[in-house]
Amino acid sequence: MNTPQIRFKGFTDVWEQRRLKDIGKATSGTSIESEFCEDGKYRIISIGSYSENSTYTDQNIRANLTDKTKPRILNRGDLTMILNDKTSSGNIIGRVLLIDNSDFYVYNQRTERIEPDSEKFDSLFLYEMLNAPKTRDKIIKQAQGNTQIYVNWSTIGELEYLIPQKDEQKKLGELFFFFDDLITLHQREYSKTVNIKKALLEKMFPKDGANKPEIRFEGFTDAWEERRLGDVGATFTGLSGKTKEDFGHGDAEFITYMNVFANPITASDGTENVEIDGSQSEVKYGDVFFTTSSETPEEVGMSSVWLENRANVYLNSFCFGWRSTVNIDSHYLAYMLRSSAVRKKFTFLAQGISRYNISKNKVMEMSVPLPCLDEQAQIGALFTHLDDLITLHRREHEKLKNIKQALLEKMFPKEDE
Repeated sequence: MNTPQIRFKGFTDVWEQRRLKDIGKATSGTSIESEFCEDGKYRIISIGSYSENSTYTDQNIRANLTDKTKPRILNRGDLTMILNDKTSSGNIIGRVLLIDNSDFYVYNQRTERIEPDSEKFDSLFLYEMLNAPKTRDKIIKQAQGNTQIYVNWSTIGELEYLIPQKDEQKKLGELFFFFDDLITLHQREYSKTVNIKKALLEKMFPKDGANKPEIRFEGFTDAWEERRLGDVGATFTGLSGKTKEDFGHGDAEFITYMNVFANPITASDGTENVEIDGSQSEVKYGDVFFTTSSETPEEVGMSSVWLENRANVYLNSFCFGWRSTVNIDSHYLAYMLRSSAVRKKFTFLAQGISRYNISKNKVMEMSVPLPCLDEQAQIGALFTHLDDLITLHRREHEKLKNIKQALLEKMFPKEDE
């Protein structure tokens, strides 16, 4: 097939087979490590500059203009391709960077510079095409080596790809670059919000030995109270005496150990059902779950709070539950138990060598900080909002990646047909 399933209106010409080496002049990099310096003018494009999302990673390595670097200065619109891969995944080999500034970068060994023929080829389109999974698969199949895999330009330069006329290239390049911008935006917002949340978990809860946090909402000045978990709540156990045969049928859902560990706010739905004999405690809104056993001390005592109003849901084994006996804001509790100072207490209680366990009774002896209920509610609402933003940006990021991937499938011909 030499035309795609979906294309822009007005384009009907068939796509033509072009060899990779025919899209422009290619020059192999040579070692310029001897020219590296701290305050040089030029950024280096080296093996560590390539990322799995095909964007440039600045390693803070610079070089000045010398006889060695002068022939390696890149121009806007040039492409560079990494020919070696030292990573265990092998996911950077053959990836391409698009140069966005002239007289700004120089390229090192293991990189191939490609200067596209601007009359026939659009650099943005080539960048998107060469980083597309199916295109990269062709290159990866030519890889050699074991601990460090590599490809030879002389070999991959002979690979053929279907390419449209330049006008259609420009349209495609702009479309996919637009998606890249949106994907990058949501990834940055996600990372930024995660870091804000992490910083606030450090500063909005008192450090060990203190009775006030570093940062708090305006109007709150009272010291926080320390209370034993056992004094403000009672424990209940998960499912016991169950075998594999008990699961996969019945009407009750159950919450697994991994659900509790993975989510700081609420456990996920159980993936299987189970018959309940009436002796187990049904979970309720605001219940807290603690993991009791894991291979690392950091995972022991990891907590989640159930914030759903659903019936017939139960806690599975390797966990125990805690239910408040006083008026405590459940959202506040969810985040307080994940704060740095409280997590240190849990880690300290973990016992074991190859596997770590935590005692329910010792957890109940542990003291936790509690401000007044109004301050609890504001703290809980803030962190809930941050988590909503984190979820939003993660979902948008994944959705846009999936849309782009689907369009790459439909807007490029299937060369194997």
